[in-house]
Amino acid sequence: MTPEEALALVIALAVPLMVGSVGGYVTARAIPTWYRDLRKPNWNPPSRVFGPVWTVLYALMGLAAWLVWMADGPLTLFTAQLAANLLWTLVFFGLRSPGWALGEIAILWLLVALTILQFLSIVPLAGLLLVPYLLWATFAAVLNAAIWRLNRQAT
Repeated sequence: MTPEEALALVIALAVPLMVGSVGGYVTARAIPTWYRDLRKPNWNPPSRVFGPVWTVLYALMGLAAWLVWMADGPLTLFTAQLAANLLWTLVFFGLRSPGWALGEIAILWLLVALTILQFLSIVPLAGLLLVPYLLWATFAAVLNAAIWRLNRQAT
């Protein structure tokens, strides 16, 4: 690996992890107050699970983006899904709006799926690295819907 490729890898990993840090800050402020008091389905994971899962997913995103970047592929869809990822957190936890977040996560899911398809056509491994993210986004969308349904009178 050349020094330029190594620097690109650091940048590619740092960007999603920084986005995750911003989202984590917003989330951490809402968990002990608003989120704790929401009704949640009995299959809702403990809050402590989300941080490690998202850290791994952000690292996989960064690695996938780096692979595509090194292949001179476009990162427009990747950037859009990353922005949508942060937006979902800001809407759900920042604005405390599970209903609006449910609509936003549908957009996020579509952008992730489109990014996977694009990445598969450029560097197949890069697309495969995003599959766990799509699975988690699917789970998050179902959880978001359940939380919204259980709390729609209160939100």
